[in-house]
Amino acid sequence: MTDNLLAGVMVFIGLFLGGGVFSLAKQGLKIGAAICAVGAVMAITAGVLWW
Repeated sequence: MTDNLLAGVMVFIGLFLGGGVFSLAKQGLKIGAAICAVGAVMAITAGVLWW
């Protein structure tokens, strides 16, 4: 059960960072959005692989 909880947290963090990508892109901060996007992809990938 703990593994599934941690995987869910990682996916949640990835989705949170995905919202940050959208917000930063709307503000015109492309470098920040790109860094945030890399973090989001890594977090979601880690959550899916952990599951």
